[in-house]
Amino acid sequence: MKDKRNEILARQLLEYSTKVKSGETLYLEIKGKDTLELGKQVIRLATQMGVVLFWYYSDESLLRHWIANASDDQFRKQADLHLHLMKKADAYISLRGSDNPFDLADIDTAILDKFNTLFYKPVHLEERVKRTRWVVLRYPNNAMAQLAETSQETFEDFYYDVCCADYAKMSKAQDKLVALMEATDKVQIKSPGTDLTFSIKDIPIVKCDGLRNIPDGEVYTAPVRESANGTITFNTPSLEQGTVYTNISLTFEKGKIIKATCDGDEAKLNKILDTDEGGRYVGEFAIGVNPFILKPMKDTLFDEKIAGSFHFTPGQCYEEAPNGNDSSIHWDLVQIQRPDYGGGEIWFDGKLIRKDGVFTDADLEKQFSKENLRAAGLD
Repeated sequence: MKDKRNEILARQLLEYSTKVKSGETLYLEIKGKDTLELGKQVIRLATQMGVVLFWYYSDESLLRHWIANASDDQFRKQADLHLHLMKKADAYISLRGSDNPFDLADIDTAILDKFNTLFYKPVHLEERVKRTRWVVLRYPNNAMAQLAETSQETFEDFYYDVCCADYAKMSKAQDKLVALMEATDKVQIKSPGTDLTFSIKDIPIVKCDGLRNIPDGEVYTAPVRESANGTITFNTPSLEQGTVYTNISLTFEKGKIIKATCDGDEAKLNKILDTDEGGRYVGEFAIGVNPFILKPMKDTLFDEKIAGSFHFTPGQCYEEAPNGNDSSIHWDLVQIQRPDYGGGEIWFDGKLIRKDGVFTDADLEKQFSKENLRAAGLD
């Protein structure tokens, strides 16, 4: 699909998100044939900027044959190869638009665990995430539109509104929320099926404003590792390792998930959480603030930014907001608290901060409006 908006988006990825400069090295991953047009724009513009490029093409239909048949030694050797390349990179961009997000659905969870532990963790969680300037985004192909349950044409317009938002303004809008969270010790969350408490005391607060994910729009931290107690029920579907999970409910005691249920494959849910010791502890708590995203579409990069939502993440913490939890999984699970999803409340140190998805501070809420954050040049 040739679309002038791809050039706008490519420039944003290079000039704003990764800030790549002449003489630096960019590692570009392109997943899915529909993504090639945006990939061409990134390659063209980056080359004109004087950037050194390494790029490769993949998608889940290819990856499934590797994962299903590789030995542990092959996983390690492929990790060594990509780790060598990643260590030379200053920046990383991943354009993801596979034809079928369920291509890995029939691969045994134990094999996927090996792939995550032996390949993904050393290359991405330990090298790319911690050292490079990186950004990841999906591409609006028909498979993605189907997950969103809309036409591809309608989805494309939505996609570019979301992905080309004015992230510089969003960054400024997030400053007040960051300050509020930095002053907080105890968090309490109440909603249907949820009554959860935990502490975020002395854990750094991080803005997500277009420098890591596109789309973006969240402020995250992590709970003190052993502080979570109570139950949380997630009201958005989650696509993980080729399976869609709904109504996931987690019960915590001293930070650990002691009970996990869902509608559907409950055994697989628990196998994922049992990947390693850190899989049953939480590595991230984040508040979603992107006003252009209002409903879930089984795509984490979008769903975790939904206005009026938050997510709570079993698995690996981020180096920028460390709580000591180490895992080869990082599974963002989302709850929407707007009235059309059942409502809910977030309390900081006994003070109501957000009710039914709306910040109680009217000025803070206004900063995250569509009118304030809409980008120019998309018409």
